Amino acid sequence: MEIILKQDVNNLGYADDLVKVKDGYARNYLIPRGLAVLATPAQKKMLAETIKQRSFKAEKLRKEAEFLAGKIEGLEVTIPVKASDKGTIFGSVNNIMVADALKEQHEIEVDRRKIILNENHIKELGQYTAIVNLHKDFNKVSLNLNVVAEQE
Repeated sequence: MEIILKQDVNNLGYADDLVKVKDGYARNYLIPRGLAVLATPAQKKMLAETIKQRSFKAEKLRKEAEFLAGKIEGLEVTIPVKASDKGTIFGSVNNIMVADALKEQHEIEVDRRKIILNENHIKELGQYTAIVNLHKDFNKVSLNLNVVAEQE
């Protein structure tokens, strides 16, 4: 079944992509949740017009994302957390904390949903790598994380 995605869906595609999926996945999951619509000829025409109108804006966003990727690539962000003497964190480090630390330390604002931690939640002190997915047209950018114990 051909569908048009209305939102980005992990491991499937980005908004306004025309993709083929199994019928049950489309009917039971994507369409009821508002993530996609059925790709009828009328919907395909509307999609073509929408893409045509958005092309200028998309190019501007792509250039901004490319500039941001150049600034982020290889940066190191230090995240101070409360931890035990053994190096175990009280709680965990998540993408919200990474986005806040990136904004605070380097004055770069990135949407928290675009930051992907290799481990879902970091629960120990040490060095880690996060992936920042800024735009669908170019590769993801890596960001080095240094999780340290908070000084009291």
